[in-house]
Amino acid sequence: MVTVWEENLKKVLLADKIIDQEQWLYASEIKKETAERLDQVLLRLNYVKKDQLFSALSSVLNIPYIRLNKENIDPDMVKKIPANYAYRHRILPLREEDGTLVIAMPDPFNIHLQDEIRLLINGNIRIMLAAEEEIVAAIHEYYGIGAATMEEIIETQVHGRAAEYKVKELKDFEKEARGDEVSIIKFVNQIITDAYKNRATDIHIEPFEQDLRIRYRIDGVLHEIPAPDSIKQFEATIVSRIKIMAELNIAEKRLPQDGRIRLSLEGEEIDVRVSTIPTIWGESIDLRILPRHRVLLGLEQLGVEGDDLKAIEKLIKLPHGIILVTGPTGSGKTTTLYAGLSRINTTDKMIVTVEDPVEYQLKGINQIQVKPKIGLTFAEGLRSILRQDPNIIMVGEVRDPETAEIAIRASLTGHLVFSTLHTNDACGAITRLIDMGIPPYLVSSSVEAALAQRLVRKLCLKCRVKHTLEDELVSELGLKPEDIRYQEIYKASPAGCQECNYRGYKGRTGIYELLIIDDEIRRLIVEKEPVSVIKQKAKNRGMRTLAVDGFNKVIHGITSVEEVIRVT
Repeated sequence: MVTVWEENLKKVLLADKIIDQEQWLYASEIKKETAERLDQVLLRLNYVKKDQLFSALSSVLNIPYIRLNKENIDPDMVKKIPANYAYRHRILPLREEDGTLVIAMPDPFNIHLQDEIRLLINGNIRIMLAAEEEIVAAIHEYYGIGAATMEEIIETQVHGRAAEYKVKELKDFEKEARGDEVSIIKFVNQIITDAYKNRATDIHIEPFEQDLRIRYRIDGVLHEIPAPDSIKQFEATIVSRIKIMAELNIAEKRLPQDGRIRLSLEGEEIDVRVSTIPTIWGESIDLRILPRHRVLLGLEQLGVEGDDLKAIEKLIKLPHGIILVTGPTGSGKTTTLYAGLSRINTTDKMIVTVEDPVEYQLKGINQIQVKPKIGLTFAEGLRSILRQDPNIIMVGEVRDPETAEIAIRASLTGHLVFSTLHTNDACGAITRLIDMGIPPYLVSSSVEAALAQRLVRKLCLKCRVKHTLEDELVSELGLKPEDIRYQEIYKASPAGCQECNYRGYKGRTGIYELLIIDDEIRRLIVEKEPVSVIKQKAKNRGMRTLAVDGFNKVIHGITSVEEVIRVT
């Protein structure tokens, strides 16, 4: 039997040509067989999109369909419904109008729930249609992540106790816990899961005198995550729970500790590196999220373009020498090295790496994990590698003079060596090696190139906006206003959109500065010329600086001037 609202829904969907008569009849048959509601059948069959269905239902039921990011939400009204209840039923109080509480919910047919809410608040309500995912995001924003779990803990007034867990599935931490431990584990799981879904690389849990701050690093920028006010009282329990998961000493609060959690999340295996440090208000924790089977990108996908790409293609095929990648921590140096190695990884080459940590697992390449506690340092690992008759060596980082010297000697004895250094620009790699005590003549004869890089956030293509640059910003990039006069420039939308989670940016790409050590540059190194002279000579010979490469991506609409200035 077709109800009145279903008949009206049919008319709207057919009139708007969202579905045809045949699809409607098929969906009606499915409804009879499964006893599902017709709107749910239409969604499941992918005949309608959620936006289309909600717009049609809004017209049929005379209930407004809203987008929560455009709504005026009163935080005081939000508190009228407990977080636990709001999260469980996927509802969100928005505001009060004429003594009636306006509620967003995804299911307008749940009359029982509506009656329950009226009893809960002892008042009248008015329903608005909203997408479930938007309601969940708003609950996290207005109540704070894990607020529902915090309420459960407060209600039972039970604090978690230490226990041993060695499991892979994240949800198994809850399954195997004792009754009074489940809530805190659930809260920690919510944080890890939420960070993973938001593409965060790090979770920071930081104690202060009056509160406990949670921040995610997304696309290289830290974002504070709303947390419930009650979280501070459970600080010690949360820290202990994370330590147990990482198999750290929960009794040791005075010294830094490092550990690892290996788990499976949404079908993907991930490593969570855990680092704790003592601060004056408690232990600060960093959780670094590392997918164990990340997709390895090619040089083009990393943002290497044009002449730089052609030059790197030639460099990585050299029979010997050192190629250095420089930049600060988290600038993607190791990813770039892996992209280069994968390009030349063939069965006729012996490739060995020594890393800390091994971030990508590459088939056909021998990878060594540094273990300083047992004496396996970069230098010791590099010595051992040389006895394995390799063609190509990758050293995760040149951290000390000993490693630098062995790498130099290896390159001079017929090996191609890849490594990284922490310097601000490509030319700085030369002076850093000399400062480590490597003679200039050895540097000039062994180093073939230095590639400096930074990561910039990419503009969201759905919401970026056209932009006119101020002359001051242009001059900060070392350019002249006439250089960009006829270029179409974009910047991030201040409001953002759903696609980019209202941040204006989504994803990152690299900007690069490639210094090729040719005969002229070698002469300057041997003559101990200052880095400014070497840099100017390289620019005269065609080297593009980080700022110039960044601006090239600005005029192609990939990133914004503000981003380039921020990282350079």
